[in-house]
Amino acid sequence: MSPARAARGAALAGLVALSGCGLFSSAPEKPARACPAALILRPLANTAVFGAGADRRPENVAFYGLLSEVDSKCTFAGQSVLMTLDVVVIGQRGPVARGDSVDLDYFVAVTAPQQTILDKKPFRVRIGFGPNQVRAGVTDHIEVAIPLAGHATSDLTLDLGFQQPPDVVEFYKRFRGRSASGEIDEYRGHRAAQQNLPRLPLGGGV
Repeated sequence: MSPARAARGAALAGLVALSGCGLFSSAPEKPARACPAALILRPLANTAVFGAGADRRPENVAFYGLLSEVDSKCTFAGQSVLMTLDVVVIGQRGPVARGDSVDLDYFVAVTAPQQTILDKKPFRVRIGFGPNQVRAGVTDHIEVAIPLAGHATSDLTLDLGFQQPPDVVEFYKRFRGRSASGEIDEYRGHRAAQQNLPRLPLGGGV
């Protein structure tokens, strides 16, 4: 090989080395942004609606409610994220049930580190019961817009729970987990009611 040809070959090799892998591969892709997690707060997953009278005991419950499951997805737009949630809410007749429906109130709270609540929105669903039907449920389809305000999505969660008035809080302190309470099993007893649940339109509620 002539000295001139060897020099040209060395120069070409040097250019390839300087360019690195840029000639053969694209720039690394940015990792996909994760959606905030949507979680049901287990201490607030159950609720009860009482019948007439002041006695807050299992035998005076008209309806029980259970926040059963939540599925979520999100889309990003600049410095905000839109969360779309499908919330499965189960209702069950109690010993003194009257009527063929019950309204249940729950909330969705946007929570940052140190349990800082950035936003909290209430939602209401109405669950209807057929004749002699003990348990029923709906899938509530809702959207929640979250301004990120400098927060990373990995630092945020959407926490769901029932709006429990003081008498319901006290009821579950006394009777949670007791077989006599008649509450809906948080993990197993609601499964049958989830078959072919009615899906509420976007916005859900009553």
